[in-house]
Amino acid sequence: MTADFLLNWIASTPNFAAPLLLASLGLIICERAGVINLGAEGLMAGGAMIAVIMSFETGNPWLGLLVGVLVGAALASLFAIAVVVFHANQVLAGLAIVALGAGFTGVIGRPYVHQPVKGLNETDFGVLSEIPWLGRILFSQDPLVYLTVALTVVVWWIVMRTNTGLRLRAVGEDPATADVSGVRVAWYRFVAVVSSGAFCGLAGAYLSLASSKVWVEEMIAGRGWIAVALVIFAQWHPLRALVGALVFGAAEALSPRLLATGADVPVYLLMMLPYVVTLAVLVGLAVVRGGAAAGPSALGLSYLRQDRH
Repeated sequence: MTADFLLNWIASTPNFAAPLLLASLGLIICERAGVINLGAEGLMAGGAMIAVIMSFETGNPWLGLLVGVLVGAALASLFAIAVVVFHANQVLAGLAIVALGAGFTGVIGRPYVHQPVKGLNETDFGVLSEIPWLGRILFSQDPLVYLTVALTVVVWWIVMRTNTGLRLRAVGEDPATADVSGVRVAWYRFVAVVSSGAFCGLAGAYLSLASSKVWVEEMIAGRGWIAVALVIFAQWHPLRALVGALVFGAAEALSPRLLATGADVPVYLLMMLPYVVTLAVLVGLAVVRGGAAAGPSALGLSYLRQDRH
């Protein structure tokens, strides 16, 4: 590998890591409250599509990002009503959100397929961007990459260092005890689910407005499922998710870099690489830890007040 190849690979990794990290942050918030959210793929699709439509119609990609967040939150609110209010099976409801996201984006977004839109460009830090290696890697990313890092720190601080985060984690560990202590279990779970949708919507909007600057059906391409795996890899910890996102992002960034060099490697084999890495990491974690990852104790369990003890 040449120095240029390594530099281009490393510099492009944050662009691939950011949407995975954003989605995983949302899922961490949701699952810390005890709700399994398998709908990330559909939530990201909704955010990606509506962001492109808004940017195409208004010429303002930042407005597209905002609407992407709102659509992700709106879709997640449907999921929250199903699992928090009506106590539906969380796994099945999450899969329904995936199908819903794929269905409505395929219908509404079809007129905008392959329509180029104004997206986010790299941030210009002047002379800092000219520093050898570090300039390309640290000071030539799009604004949302830096925002994603900041959001990671904010989520970590809220979840792990504040009373609100303590209550959120209590709801995910022992909702009955939290309820007896005066914590509004349903409220915390509902807000956590909607927040996860907002993060996933932003992740999808990033893919369409920063990475691709175009809408293509099925462009999420399994990244929502990689985000689910990333949560397990990170052990439901936001800062570990940052590290994991860089690992998975580097695997995804490697494919286009190798293709650009003209390497004689089957295209479909390269496309499999991020998912192979995901499976390898999950299997490796299971072997090292001697079994399944230990998430919040009440993860996936519905809670009714009469269940209190």
